[in-house]
Amino acid sequence: MNLRFLQLFLGRPMAAAALALLGACSSVPLMTPGTGAHQGAAVAAPTATLPETTSAATGPVLLQRNSRWVPVPWSDLPGFDTDALYEAWNAWIKSCERPGPVFAPLCPEVRRLSIGDAETQRAWMLSRLQPYRVEPLQGGPAPGLLTAYYEPEFAARRVPGEGFNTPLYQPPAGLNPGKPWFTRREADTLPQAQAALRGRELLYLAEPVDAMLLQIQGSGRLRVTEPDGRQHLVRLSYAGNNGQPYQSVGRWLLDQGELRDATWPGIRAWISQHPQRQEELLWQNPRLVFFKEETLGDFDAGFGPRGAQGVPLTPGRSIAVDPQSIPYGTPIWLASEGPNLSLQRLVLAQDTGSAIVGPTRADYFAGWGLQAGELAGRLKQPLRLWVLWPKPLQ
Repeated sequence: MNLRFLQLFLGRPMAAAALALLGACSSVPLMTPGTGAHQGAAVAAPTATLPETTSAATGPVLLQRNSRWVPVPWSDLPGFDTDALYEAWNAWIKSCERPGPVFAPLCPEVRRLSIGDAETQRAWMLSRLQPYRVEPLQGGPAPGLLTAYYEPEFAARRVPGEGFNTPLYQPPAGLNPGKPWFTRREADTLPQAQAALRGRELLYLAEPVDAMLLQIQGSGRLRVTEPDGRQHLVRLSYAGNNGQPYQSVGRWLLDQGELRDATWPGIRAWISQHPQRQEELLWQNPRLVFFKEETLGDFDAGFGPRGAQGVPLTPGRSIAVDPQSIPYGTPIWLASEGPNLSLQRLVLAQDTGSAIVGPTRADYFAGWGLQAGELAGRLKQPLRLWVLWPKPLQ
């Protein structure tokens, strides 16, 4: 790290101590992936460089397993001078709870900068990080895609009745990760599947389509009414699946010519018009997701579920990525323009998902509740990404 910058930021007496602290933190274990809204496996830092392909101003191209990173000047990042960085700093501090080996040495500085103003934070980023444009391995620009996901929030009952008859399950006995279990249709119709699920019910929802939506998103907040009438908020988090492939019910409706608007609002409208076909629709997706229940205190309620990095997600500042392209915990500059949203901001790679594949593919965590659900149901627009990677220590 530049000693002059440390002296300006920390003062002369603390500069040497800070450099020593960074040196002590330079060797840390690889991160362990969590089991969050989207599942994935952690990967290490970029594994190769291309010395023969360089930018005179910014250094070599870096290779990941499923992407290449091309160094660019900070001026290439749209909106960098105007973003409210403090909003992203909360997400960055969360990533520092389980940092990878590349970013762990920066975490003491990141924590100290949480009380700094935007200009101090921006100056630190310019000093310590290098932006890289994310591209496919074969190089050249490629159209990216941004979608969104959220944490659904529904009313629920501890016991069935009063219209709440759709169960949400914890994993059944005998479920083996990676080994196919009964499909959704078989779980609804086969006596042996129903016997395996008996006694594994956690809570009950009013609508079967809400249960599927909760399973697709991977977690949710539920306003639970207990048998004695008490009400409280809990979170159901991902605990496993039946090993069956995910199939989009929206895609099925499009292929059948049943509708043109394959968003969740459109799907709900179709179900309200064809209630007798709801079961047929839901069975098109054979994947079942199982949950575990977590208490949700006031502090935890301010964050989303834990993502694949193992840290709570921050609305508007956490994204799911392909971990073969971008390691968890990496700060990213995101730019996306479309009819639903305009984004130019700092985000953190903290999650992944089965549909999030490719170098410029991201899922934007929109938060929870109705407004987040509307955005997540409709967002699908072009995307550009730049990873912000630490510069070598000077």
